[in-house]
Amino acid sequence: MLTFISKDLKTKIDQACRTAEEFTKLYYESLDKRRYLISRLYLDTATLIWNGNGIEGKDNIQKFWTDLPPSDHSVFTLDAQPITGPEVADQLTFLVKVGGQVKYDDKTSKSFNQSFLIAAMGDKWKIVSDCFRVQEALENVN
Repeated sequence: MLTFISKDLKTKIDQACRTAEEFTKLYYESLDKRRYLISRLYLDTATLIWNGNGIEGKDNIQKFWTDLPPSDHSVFTLDAQPITGPEVADQLTFLVKVGGQVKYDDKTSKSFNQSFLIAAMGDKWKIVSDCFRVQEALENVN
C-alpha cells in the first residue's frame, strides 16, 4: 500500500534541501578561503571526527582546521534530511551528507565524504556534529 508523506514533512524536506545548498556553499568557501573564521559555523560543544580522529569544542576544531595545509574542495553530491521526533523536540535539525573531491597543498585530489548534523540557532545554522572521511582506494582486495 502506498503511503504519502504529510505536507508538514514535505515542507521540512524542501527546507532541508535549500538550507543544505546554502550551508555547504558557505562552509566550503570558509574552509578553503577564510579558514580562520570556520569556528563561527560550529556550536561551542560541537564534535568533529576527521578520518577517525575526534576533536571536541569549536576552539579545538578551529585549531585543528588551521593546522591542516591549504585545501580546495569540490562538491559533487549533496543530500539533506530533516531530523524529526522526540530526540530533537522542536529544534529544527538537518542531516547533511556531502561527497566530492579535496586537494591539499596542490597535491593529488582525493574523494571525500562528509556528514553534518546542523541545528538552527536563531537565524543561523550551527554544526552540532561533523564527520569527515577521505576515501582511499582499496588495494589487494581478494
